[in-house]
Amino acid sequence: MLFLIESETSVKASTDVIYVPDHYPTIQDAINHAGDRDTIFVRARTYYEHVVVNKSVSLVGEDRVSTIIDGSSEGSVISIKANNVNISGFTIRHSGNEYSDSGIYVDHSSGNSISNNIITDNNSGIGLFYSGNTVVSRNIITNNNDGIILIFFGNNVISGNTISSNDNYGIFFSSSGSNIVSGNTISSNNNYGMYLAFYSSNNAIYFNNFNNAHQVWSDSVNVWDDGDEGNYWSDYIGQDLNGDGIGDTAYVIDVNNQDMYPLMGTFSDFSITLEGKVHHVTTICNSTVSGFRFEVGLETGNKIVRFDVVGKNNTVWFCRIAVPTELMSYPYIVLIGAEEIVPTLLDVSNDTCGYLYFTSIHSSQTVTIISSKTLHLYNELYSELLDKHLKLQTDLQNLNVTYHDLLINYNVLLSNYTQLQGNYQDLLSSYQEHLLDYFENVHNVRNLMYIFAATAAIFIITTIYLSKHAHAGKTSRR
Repeated sequence: MLFLIESETSVKASTDVIYVPDHYPTIQDAINHAGDRDTIFVRARTYYEHVVVNKSVSLVGEDRVSTIIDGSSEGSVISIKANNVNISGFTIRHSGNEYSDSGIYVDHSSGNSISNNIITDNNSGIGLFYSGNTVVSRNIITNNNDGIILIFFGNNVISGNTISSNDNYGIFFSSSGSNIVSGNTISSNNNYGMYLAFYSSNNAIYFNNFNNAHQVWSDSVNVWDDGDEGNYWSDYIGQDLNGDGIGDTAYVIDVNNQDMYPLMGTFSDFSITLEGKVHHVTTICNSTVSGFRFEVGLETGNKIVRFDVVGKNNTVWFCRIAVPTELMSYPYIVLIGAEEIVPTLLDVSNDTCGYLYFTSIHSSQTVTIISSKTLHLYNELYSELLDKHLKLQTDLQNLNVTYHDLLINYNVLLSNYTQLQGNYQDLLSSYQEHLLDYFENVHNVRNLMYIFAATAAIFIITTIYLSKHAHAGKTSRR
């Protein structure tokens, strides 16, 4: 019987997914029989174990509230000693109280993912020792001595976690640089939100919400914004006079560390999966944002985002929302309750993301943002007609300029023509005067010719007469 049970178990363990307790009674037993890249699916119940993950497997809990691994207050609850390990979907509690005891202890490991867990009542919630390229996301890490600690390594990503009510540090870095800490809520009575010691430098820290007894401490230089947006600080006292949701002055941590773009409200990141692609819509709001949902209109094809805001009645609230244009293209219709408002499209908007800013007076309200396909097509047609109208205006202006130039040339020609007419009249008058002189001279010449001809005739007649008279005298004397 023992042989048959073991044989049957081995056959089941050879598949890609191993179920606990279906195939093996304990998580550790399942890991011992798993191969690399296998998934170990753990059904909801409480497991009193100290789990050592020494293979590249995925450890997945059925439900993170009711799938519990309890370390009975000794050692580390889960120890990761292999690369490329995924841990998700558990409540992990009750580690021991020694220096390295952790809910999840990662030692000399790389390429891991720790996500969607509740990690509580441990010495350190998550401890990464000499480990890099690990992603820690969407975990609730609460009521530990320290939330997350990184010792002697970098190139890790800590994002989207809620880290609260930890006795010492929300996040503690020791000699760890080039990590990204983004989108976390680090609040509610952590003694220090973040503590960066022993030259933990060149870490990028932005989009986080800090509300702690002591916000942060650092002994070296780190980056506290992404160049456009930084973090929310509960003790920031600056103003936002230009109404864009970003503080006008820096939040000063120390002389070497300043958040140049502090957020005026808390940061939230919402994921939307559409046609197999994940999109992120982010909000900065001084109210509580909840109930985020997305839908596509069945008849209209409109993309619609809705969320609820709650705050103290009759106070002013604002929202700065970033919407990927690949998800929802311009234009946007914004409704607060049933009332349409006109949002401000901020200057930081670009081809990949639209940034909207709007305000209202508080009551419990639902915000609806619609990307209207019909309005988009209308605006495209309007834009096309406007372009044509502007082109016609430009052509008309060019024609007016040409006409103006021609009119100037015409006036110049007309002036020249008038001047030529005047010269012509002068010439004609002078010609007429010369013509009169000519006729008078011709008349005088004719008269002189008549006189000359008459004189010549008289002279000839006289000469002939005298010749004849002389000849007659000679004849008579003979």
